[in-house]
Amino acid sequence: MTLQTTAARTPTAETPPAAARKRSLFAACSAHAVHDGLTDVVYVLLPLWQSQFAISYAMVGMLRGSYSGVMAGCQLLAGRLARRWGRKALLVGGTALAGSAYLLASQAGHVGWLLLALVLGGLGASTQHPLASSLVAESYEDSGKVKQALSNYNFAGDIGKTLIPGLLGLLLVVASWEVGTALVGLLGLAAALLLWRLIPADTGQAAAGKKSGPQRSGSGKGLWALLGTGTIDSAVRMGFLTFLPFLLQGKGAGTAATGVALSLLFVGGAFGKLLCGYLGARIGMMKTVWVTEATTALCIVLAIWLPLTWLMSLLPLLGLAINGTSSVLYGAVPELAEAGKRDQAFARFYTGTIGAGALAPILFGRLGDLTSIPSALQILAGLLLLTLPLSWCVQRAIERNAAALGGGPGQ
Repeated sequence: MTLQTTAARTPTAETPPAAARKRSLFAACSAHAVHDGLTDVVYVLLPLWQSQFAISYAMVGMLRGSYSGVMAGCQLLAGRLARRWGRKALLVGGTALAGSAYLLASQAGHVGWLLLALVLGGLGASTQHPLASSLVAESYEDSGKVKQALSNYNFAGDIGKTLIPGLLGLLLVVASWEVGTALVGLLGLAAALLLWRLIPADTGQAAAGKKSGPQRSGSGKGLWALLGTGTIDSAVRMGFLTFLPFLLQGKGAGTAATGVALSLLFVGGAFGKLLCGYLGARIGMMKTVWVTEATTALCIVLAIWLPLTWLMSLLPLLGLAINGTSSVLYGAVPELAEAGKRDQAFARFYTGTIGAGALAPILFGRLGDLTSIPSALQILAGLLLLTLPLSWCVQRAIERNAAALGGGPGQ
């Protein structure tokens, strides 16, 4: 056996063994599930807080917006701090802070304490998306399975969104909101301990130190095109979710039917994230985005005109398409990020997409007031078609990077 063959089969720090990769993926998936669950559990608690503290709907919106707004706004800061303190320390600390915030909320005697707790929770949650995503990308970059791993990571977030708020809702049947909120906080602290044990100690510093090597040609323009694609996709998704209950009511759906419809949409969306990540790895990012976004635009238009029964049957497919695109876009971030700047690239991407998702209901709600729900939905479907040329620009940048690094052309 030649020396070269022996070296090729010897595991190094640059190529993590399969067990280490799976451990990192499990850590990132656990972080995503817990953090997304902690983020969406606020929806369950808001009606109880409104009753407890006699607050207005405007204050209800402020409470919800304080968590998501701080989370979106501080992600770039989290990416920068990870270069100084290490990804492990920041991700574990952020998870512990998010859990501690719910413990603080469980002891709140007035709405001011709740607001402070949710701001702290959003600050802790801001570490998860950029750092856990880059942990997965770094662990799998030498295996050729980054996109599949990121699709599993995104699917885990939907599991957390489904399980944690649902379990809390069941718990609140027999317990007070203070007890339920405290248990949510303890879950966050337990997740932080789990991450401390699972994430390798050098994760983050090693990535930050990888500043040498060939530069990626066109990464800047490609990342901006990717950010534009993700921003439009997120805005349309959240805008559609804002209008869907009203569209259903206009077709004669009651409260129970609306709940079933949303469940059908979310179930399709969860599997869409998993499926489209694998599809993107096989036919390429651009082709997958064109399929999912065109399908989403067509389904939105059909949803306007179809009767209620047909619309209900369409919702799983619509959920698969409208949510699945995000997995493909996440998978393109590592292909465009410059050496040593993956955390910042993910942070920038998540800041744009989450920020767009937060603003979209306000902007498109105003659009619905000025026009009508069917007209607003048609505008949403048309806006989505802008992602097609943007994704072409992203694919061109990926192909240029592959050529600059000595690989073959992208798919």
